[in-house]
Amino acid sequence: MADEIVFYTNPMSRGRIARWMLEETGVAYRTEILQFGTSMKDDGYKAVNPMGKVPTIIHGKKTITECAAICAYLADAFPQAGLAPSPADRAEYYRWMFFAAGPLESAVSNKALGFEVPAGRERMIGYGSFADVMDALELAVRTNSYIAGEKFSAADVYVGSQIGWGLQFGSIEKRPAFEQYFGRLALRDAYQRAAEKDDKAVGEMQRSA
Repeated sequence: MADEIVFYTNPMSRGRIARWMLEETGVAYRTEILQFGTSMKDDGYKAVNPMGKVPTIIHGKKTITECAAICAYLADAFPQAGLAPSPADRAEYYRWMFFAAGPLESAVSNKALGFEVPAGRERMIGYGSFADVMDALELAVRTNSYIAGEKFSAADVYVGSQIGWGLQFGSIEKRPAFEQYFGRLALRDAYQRAAEKDDKAVGEMQRSA
């Protein structure tokens, strides 16, 4: 099919974000599971994504990488799913999606790796300090029911995924606002379907190892 969606992923990766987003759209897609260090780095896949990482989606002749871009693209490609505000109302949607793609991911990754910004050098790094990021994120999730207002959107898939992982693995502080926000998201049917599919894929990989 000319407009088929092919989803390249590994169930133990950020591909879980794209899977959730795909499930939210309700559209059909074909999944290709890749392995770290082998099929993810072979020449065939690197012709699709030169970074040799997942997730990637191909929609017809379009190739989309990077989780935030995938979420935003799918929301626009399938407007019937209602996953993006109208263009005139996207200020908070863009603000927090790109906050999560930049300051949040950088701060959390650096903390997990044991990197601390030297005192007095906070202006040299995009997120300032881990504490600043956590405070800004808490403000975002407790101001409204969802990250961009009172309606769920693709930005919640992206921001919520990072909060969910952070709470699970201890890389984000267990503040009540974070737990309450992610608790609402985890009740969504699409989130649960996506998690079930990825967990099943993990089990199949482990059995075949």
